[in-house]
Amino acid sequence: MLHLETIAAGPVATNAYLVADLHAKLAVLIDAPMDSALWYRRRLAETGLAAQALWLTHTHWDHTADAATLAASLGIPVLVHPLDAYRLRDPNAHTVFPLPLKLEAVDVGGYVHHGDVLELGALRFEVRHVPGHTEGSVVFIEHSARAVFCGDTLFAGSIGRTDLPGGDYEQLTASIHRELLSLPDDYVCYPGHMEATTIGEERRSNPFLQDQSLFRT
Repeated sequence: MLHLETIAAGPVATNAYLVADLHAKLAVLIDAPMDSALWYRRRLAETGLAAQALWLTHTHWDHTADAATLAASLGIPVLVHPLDAYRLRDPNAHTVFPLPLKLEAVDVGGYVHHGDVLELGALRFEVRHVPGHTEGSVVFIEHSARAVFCGDTLFAGSIGRTDLPGGDYEQLTASIHRELLSLPDDYVCYPGHMEATTIGEERRSNPFLQDQSLFRT
């Protein structure tokens, strides 16, 4: 059974997810916003869980600010899609606007690709590539728990920004239609910001997903 804990951290309330198989006492961390490292380490210690890896849904700075700290302090690899890895090598060059802090470069510990299956104890997470918010945005889907960790691709009532470098509106809406709206209505989406939602709710009411002419397969 999938165990999930979350905290909204950093200046733009970015969601950090601790996902675990309690029976196996194993966990993964999904995204690493600023000020999430202390929370992750505390919860791992309190629960006795061993972290296997940090998975990044994409590499905008608000999702990666604590990635280097977590990788070093926990001794875990950082996994990312290869098309998004360039921001990790020099994160300060890709913040769009100046930040009042210096971000640490992150060593990539491995790459994820569309169709990969990542194991966590008895849990199996399918990786789907969903470009549009960034070039290498991905979602992680655990089908037995009907859970989707969707980063900034899809939100409750909205979609990810496409006005930043690497963004493309038509590509994003096509990715959502192809990789997310193809899932059953009861799958729960855990986004990079704000509250969780379901595929069915977004299919029915998300204003950005109503014009089918925007979708390209």
